[in-house]
Amino acid sequence: MRRPALLTLNAGSSSVKFSLFLVEDDAIVETPHVWGQIDGIGTAHPRWRVRRGKNPSETVALSLTGSLDQQHEDAFTHLVDWLSTHVDDVKILATGHRIVHGGARFHEPVRLTPEMVTELEQLVPLAPLHQPHNLRPIKRMLERRADWVQVGCFDTAFHTTQPKLAQMFPLPRKLFDEGIRRYGFHGLSYDYVSRRLPEVLGPERAKGRVIIAHLGNGASLCALREGKSVATTMGFTTIDGLMMGTRSGSIDPGLVLHLIEYGGMSVTQVDHMLYKESGLLGVSGISQDMRELLASDDPHAREAVELFCYRLVREIGSLAAALGGLDALVFTAGIGEHAAPVRARVIERLDWLGAVLDPQVNERIAGIAGRIDAPDSRVALAVVPTNEEAMIARYTLEVLRREGSATIAANPPAVDANR
Repeated sequence: MRRPALLTLNAGSSSVKFSLFLVEDDAIVETPHVWGQIDGIGTAHPRWRVRRGKNPSETVALSLTGSLDQQHEDAFTHLVDWLSTHVDDVKILATGHRIVHGGARFHEPVRLTPEMVTELEQLVPLAPLHQPHNLRPIKRMLERRADWVQVGCFDTAFHTTQPKLAQMFPLPRKLFDEGIRRYGFHGLSYDYVSRRLPEVLGPERAKGRVIIAHLGNGASLCALREGKSVATTMGFTTIDGLMMGTRSGSIDPGLVLHLIEYGGMSVTQVDHMLYKESGLLGVSGISQDMRELLASDDPHAREAVELFCYRLVREIGSLAAALGGLDALVFTAGIGEHAAPVRARVIERLDWLGAVLDPQVNERIAGIAGRIDAPDSRVALAVVPTNEEAMIARYTLEVLRREGSATIAANPPAVDANR
């Protein structure tokens, strides 16, 4: 008997990531049954990587030619064909998709229709790096796999609990009424991490004043109270807030006007600079990869790291003020989980909040959940790996339950969750 499973897709500009989660006792098994990725789309060397359970991953070169759109189409075709021919021990019930922007309408995961996809395409200008790529495989799935339910999971949805004042810009009121507001992003990550806080911090502190730092190529902070988002650093678009890999983060809007009016730059050129040429890459002139910058002796690399940490500390202070204090600071995502020197530099500058790091524990923790605060720290400090794919799978299962459309075996074969 084939075991029920959920497929998750996270499509970007140059990659398509997928995970296949088994469903057991009406819950997902968080270790993916199969995990894979096609990366390098649009480059000379696209690759196909796949891993089953905890077995070593297999990597092979992939031939993709033609326009970028055609390469994305061929990559998607390869993925669907591979699943059809290589994964015959499961029955896929539904596909969950990460969608960065849900706008003002989509506050929870939904079963997708062609009409909804058309509506979501109107939000592309608000998330140009992500939205068009998120939507591309959904359209193909709706056309090619009508037997699979398609579920949209929105990064903005987690932040709809924020009070109105936290969502407003000090602009003419009619703009807010038209949807110009702080939406916030990385919601799938924040939701997953927030659900793990009771086991890492303890139930009481997890319900307190918590800041989660999602630090990767894209970076943001979220302030939580009672496990709900009350403020975040990203706003109307994914460029706001913290300094990132290639994105500038918050800058004076007058600077944008200056570059256009007096610097001779077009709107397209400024857009490209702020999204693709700024952040760690722009300041260092070397790389957007924090690992390379930490290993470099170049003074510009050091300055980029220092600016990243400085901006992070300033924004933590802002969110601590919004919370009225701080009970816990939690690091997640690529930099947050693995860059111990970044965590150390940030926490060192938060001693005024009562944050005290245990340096030895901090150096040992990478990619695992655990506390890194010293015994005398007034603020709990922790690392919690994120798992956006597992969150997408959970949301997808919720939609199936809500619609009563999940045909999950009452007593499926036992699954080893630690496999």
